[in-house]
Amino acid sequence: TVPGTAGIMTPPPGYLAGVREICDRYGIVFVLDEVMAGFGRTGAWFAADHFDVVPDLLTFAKGVNSGYVPLGGVAINAEIAATFETRPYPGGLTYSGHPLACAAAVATIGVMEDEKIVEHAARIGETVLGPGLRELAERHPSVGEVRGLGAFWALELVRDRETREPLVPYNASGEAAAPMAAFGAAAKKQGLWPFINMNRTHAVPACNVSEAEAKEGLAALDVALSVADTYTVQGA
Repeated sequence: TVPGTAGIMTPPPGYLAGVREICDRYGIVFVLDEVMAGFGRTGAWFAADHFDVVPDLLTFAKGVNSGYVPLGGVAINAEIAATFETRPYPGGLTYSGHPLACAAAVATIGVMEDEKIVEHAARIGETVLGPGLRELAERHPSVGEVRGLGAFWALELVRDRETREPLVPYNASGEAAAPMAAFGAAAKKQGLWPFINMNRTHAVPACNVSEAEAKEGLAALDVALSVADTYTVQGA
C-alpha cells in the first residue's frame, strides 16, 4: 500500500481507487502489502484505510505483534474464503498457526487498543514529524522531497533541487557514496542511527514515540543535513 524499503511512496489521491476499479472490471484479485505499513505505522490500523479501498487479499507481519515472535499472515475476503469451504487450502508452513506467535499478536493488538497507539502515531505524524521534516526541507538544500504518514517518513537527498539530481548516484559505493556516508556519520555522532538507502534516509520511529523523543530526533537530523548540504550545488 505504502512501499517501505522502496522509499515510503504514498500513493497520490485516487490511485488505489483506480487500481481497485481496474481489478473489479477485469476480475483481477487486488492484493495489498501491509507488512511494513500495517498495524498503526501510518496512523491508521492499515494504510489502505487512508485511501478508502478494501483489497481482496492483505498481507501483514511485523507490527501485528511488535516483532516479539516472528509472525506473518494474509487476510482474505469472504468470496475467496468461501472457495475453501468444500476443499482444503493447498498450502502450509512448519510454523503455521504457531500459538506463541499468535498469542503475542492478540496481546499486542490489545495494548495498541488500550493505549491508543494508532491514534498516537497519527497525531505525532500530523503535529510533530510531518511539520518538523517539512521545516527541515525548507532550510536544507539537500532535501529534495519529504513524504510519509503517521510514523512512516522518508527524505530524498539531492545534489541539486532544481534538477532533482540525487545526492549520490544509483547504487553508489566508495568515494561516490561519500556524501551519504558523511550524512550518516554526522547523524550517528548526534546519537541518531539512520536508515540509509542510496540517496534516501527514513524517519520511522516507534509508533509510541513521545513528542520529546521525536523532536530530539529531528534536532539530530537537522545537524546531519547541514553536512549533506555541503555536497549540494548550493553548498559546493
